[in-house]
Amino acid sequence: MHEHSLINNLISKIVRLAKKEQATTVTRVCIKLGALSHMSASHFREHFDISAKGTIAEKAILDVEESHDVDDPDAQAILLKSVDVSS
Repeated sequence: MHEHSLINNLISKIVRLAKKEQATTVTRVCIKLGALSHMSASHFREHFDISAKGTIAEKAILDVEESHDVDDPDAQAILLKSVDVSS
């Protein structure tokens, strides 16, 4: 359930960013999963696909980078690296 809330918040942020750019479609989303984020790329993808359904991010290509550096200051984070959009 915690993952669902995190991903829903992320999708909301992505949609807000896209609308700010007056975009109609999110084409690509790049994410970095911290080493201590407790989420694998495949698990993240599952949640992302469910949460993005019915939004302008529904068909976005998802690039997920998994960090293995536990000493990284963002080791516990799920970071939104970039969002590509089109009109």
